[in-house]
Amino acid sequence: MNPLVIKKHPDKILREKCAQVEKITNKEKKLFDKMFFTMKYFHGIGLAAPQIGISKRLIVACVEERTIKLANPEIIDISGADNMVEGCLSIPDITVDIKRPFEVVVKGLNEKGENAEIKVKGLLARVLQHEIDHLKGRLIIDYRGE
Repeated sequence: MNPLVIKKHPDKILREKCAQVEKITNKEKKLFDKMFFTMKYFHGIGLAAPQIGISKRLIVACVEERTIKLANPEIIDISGADNMVEGCLSIPDITVDIKRPFEVVVKGLNEKGENAEIKVKGLLARVLQHEIDHLKGRLIIDYRGE
């Protein structure tokens, strides 16, 4: 498998609000796999569909061997706060110190098309928030000065 092309800022697709995924079909499953491969290939820990030119609400993440693949992810609960410097595959060579909730509960459809609700904290919580931002057209550079 070859990695997909990562869209770079200021590509317009990175600013779009992504479309909901109606259901998980073989097409979405294959896309999850291609996204995951691409994320790993470029040494990332998260990737959202708009970063590969697809304006759909799909994300993948992998932190400490915990893999998450979600369609239509939505944060339904937050707690705590944490600051960390973040980077992004779509904005190479730029990092931004961002304050985010330390713990989140996220719901969405898993790669089997089932409703899923996951509670995560620390780096994985941050990655999910970062990727969900992408689905709303928000980038790390938008946090400068906050």
